[in-house]
Amino acid sequence: MNHVHPLAKVKGTGSAKSGVHHWWMQRLTAIALVPLTIWFVGSMLGLTAGDNAVLAVRVWLAEPLNGVLLLAWVIAMIYHGQLGMQVIIEDYIHNHVVEVSLQIINKLVAVLAILMTVVTVFKLISGDVS
Repeated sequence: MNHVHPLAKVKGTGSAKSGVHHWWMQRLTAIALVPLTIWFVGSMLGLTAGDNAVLAVRVWLAEPLNGVLLLAWVIAMIYHGQLGMQVIIEDYIHNHVVEVSLQIINKLVAVLAILMTVVTVFKLISGDVS
């Protein structure tokens, strides 16, 4: 007995519809995080921790490549974490209302974290640190 809806057969999707995409996004963000993390740790070790650390970071961020890579690293990290938390919620929360609520909160926290990161990096680059 086949429990797949006829429309799902036509569209070529199963019950989850987006499981392969989710799986690929987790793998791609994990792969991207390896070189980005190595770059970030190496860059931070290269900065001198003197009296004016904010100025050192601002000078470092003045390089366009550093700003772009920093944003890519943080966005990939937040998105990867959001995908992982989504799987945990799906696997271990069995109350539908609680699950949906946690999924919404999970996505909102990820979006807010990304927005805060972008604003903070642009403020550091522009010199507006108040």
